[in-house]
Amino acid sequence: MTAPTSSGFMKEHATFNHVWAALMLEEHYRLGVRDVVLAPGSRSSPLTMAASEHPGLHCHCHFDERGLGFMALGIARGNQRPVVIITTSGTAVANLYPAVVEAKLLGVPLIVLSADRPIELLDNGSNQAIDQRDIFSRHTIAYHDLPPPEAEIKAAFLLNTLDQAIDQQHRSPGPIHINCRYREPLYPGRCLVDASGYLAPLGNWLTASTPWSEWQASTAVPALNSEWEALAQQRGLIVVGRVEDRVEKRVEDLVNDSQLAQQIVELSKQLGWPLLADVQSQIHFDPQNLIHFDLALHDEGFSAELAKAEVLLQFGGRLISKRLSQFITQQSWQDVWLVDPLPQRLDPDYCVKRRLICSPADFIADLPAIPEQPTWHQLASLQRRTSQLIEEFCTALSELGVCHQLAQLARGQLFIGNSLPARLMNMLGTHRQITLRVFANRGASGIDGLIATGYGISCTRQEPTTILLGDTSALHDLNSLALLKQATQPLVVVILNNDGGSIFHMLPVPKEGDLLERYYRQPHGLSFEHAAQMFGLGYVAPASLDAFATAYSQALTVGVTLIEVNVPHQQVADDLTALGAALREEEGERRI
Repeated sequence: MTAPTSSGFMKEHATFNHVWAALMLEEHYRLGVRDVVLAPGSRSSPLTMAASEHPGLHCHCHFDERGLGFMALGIARGNQRPVVIITTSGTAVANLYPAVVEAKLLGVPLIVLSADRPIELLDNGSNQAIDQRDIFSRHTIAYHDLPPPEAEIKAAFLLNTLDQAIDQQHRSPGPIHINCRYREPLYPGRCLVDASGYLAPLGNWLTASTPWSEWQASTAVPALNSEWEALAQQRGLIVVGRVEDRVEKRVEDLVNDSQLAQQIVELSKQLGWPLLADVQSQIHFDPQNLIHFDLALHDEGFSAELAKAEVLLQFGGRLISKRLSQFITQQSWQDVWLVDPLPQRLDPDYCVKRRLICSPADFIADLPAIPEQPTWHQLASLQRRTSQLIEEFCTALSELGVCHQLAQLARGQLFIGNSLPARLMNMLGTHRQITLRVFANRGASGIDGLIATGYGISCTRQEPTTILLGDTSALHDLNSLALLKQATQPLVVVILNNDGGSIFHMLPVPKEGDLLERYYRQPHGLSFEHAAQMFGLGYVAPASLDAFATAYSQALTVGVTLIEVNVPHQQVADDLTALGAALREEEGERRI
C-alpha cells in the first residue's frame, strides 16, 4: 500500500505507523538484513506489510512463534547475517524466549521487532496486552522500547537508534529486541499518508543505499610475537570447540571464511601438536583430527600420552565431550590460550590464562612464521584400537550404528539435536573426504525448536540438509514439521526413537521403584508415522542398518523424508557401557 516515487524511499504510506515500519525495514536492509520471519498478527500489521513490500527482503512465515524464533536462528546461523523476527503483541513475544536465550549464548544476530499496545492500554484489562518491556531481560545485547509513531519525533531518531543497536550487536553478537508500540489505525484506509514533509530532513538518505549513521569498531588482533614463539616451542595441544564462518559487517555479499577449518589443520601440522576437534568445529572429520578422542580417553595409555602436553591452544568454546573437559580441568597447564570472537568467558573451569577475542582466522593470519616442528606424540597409533572397537560395536541397527554410519553418508549440511545425538556424533564416525557443514544448538543445549532450527539452516544452501534428533526432542517441536514441506532442497529428518529420555539410563538419577521410568525417562509409546502422514512427509522405518543406509541415500535425492529408527530404550546405555569396558580391558591386557 505504498506509492512509488522517483526517489529510492516511498513517501506515501497507508498510515503513519507504516511510515515508521517502512523506515525500520529499509534501515535494517541497509545494515545487512536479507531475511525476515513473520508470524500472523493484527498489531504487527505495519511491520508485516513493510516487510512484504520490500523488494530486497525474503519473508518466511510460520504460525507458531516458538518455532518461528528457532527458524530465524537457523537462517541466521546458516547465512551468517542478522535475521529480523516480526511478531504481534502478547504471549506471541514470550514464545520467542527459548530462541532468544540460545541466540544470546551462541552469539547469533537476531533482531526481534515485537508489536505492542501503547502504554495507556497496559494494566487496564485491554485484550492481548502484557508488559513486554525488556521481556527478554539479560538475554539481549540491546533493547529499545519505541514510542508510538508521531510526526513530532524525528525520523533520524528512529534510524540512529537502529544503527546504534546493530553496532552493539556487531561488537557483542547476539539478539536485539525493539519493542514497537502502535496505536490504531493498523490497516490501510481510503487515503494514503503523504510523509514527504516528514521525511525531507533525511536528505540524501532517501535516495542512497547506506545506513543513516556509520559506527566503526577496531578489529585489530594484539601483537603476540614473543609470547607465541615461547608457546610454540613447548609440547602443545590444539582443542577446537564450536567454530563457524566469520561474518563481515554491512556488505552486500557476505564473505564467509571457508578456509578457516584448513587454517587450523595446517597450524596443527606446522606445530606438530595433536588436534582434538569437536563435531561442531567443522574439522571433526578431517584426517588430522584424532576423531575418536572422546572414547580413547577411556584408555589410560592414550590419556597418559595426551597428558604430556604442557600448553593448550583452544579455538571456540562449548565442548560436547565431558571426558575431554575433565581432562583439561585436571591438567597442570603451563599456559592456556582461548581464541573466540564472542566476548564471553567460555571457560567453565577457569583454566584460561590468555583470552583472545577475535576470529580464529585473524588470529592465525597474524601469527609470526615459525619452522615446521616434528610431532611430539604417538596418539594416532594409540587411538587405532579404539577405532577398531568402534567399528565392531557399530554393525547393527542401533543408535551407535546409525550415528556412525550417518557420519559417513551425510551430505551438505547436518544439524544435530541435543541430548544423546550430539554426544554420539561427537564420539563416532570416520574421516571424510567430502566436507560436511555441521550445526548444533549447544548454547543452552535445550531440546526446544530443533526441527525449526534445522529447517532454517536448510533455507540457506542449495544442498541437502539432515536433521538428527531424539524422539522427545521431535515431540517437543512437532508443530515445526509443518515448515518442512516448503523445503526447496532434499531434507531428511532422522528420529532416534528410544521411547523417552534414555539418556537418563546413563545419569546418576534415582532408580528406586518407578522414579526412573515415570519421572525421568517418561516413555510415551508413540510412533511418528502418522505425524509424517499428517504433515505430508515421506516416511521410512528401516529394520536393519543396511535398510537405513539405503533409505537415507534415497532420501538425499528427493523431497522431505522422515526416517524413524526404533530401538530398545536400554540399548544405547548398554552399548556405551560395553564399549567403555572393552576399551579399559584392552588397556589392561596391554599393561600385562
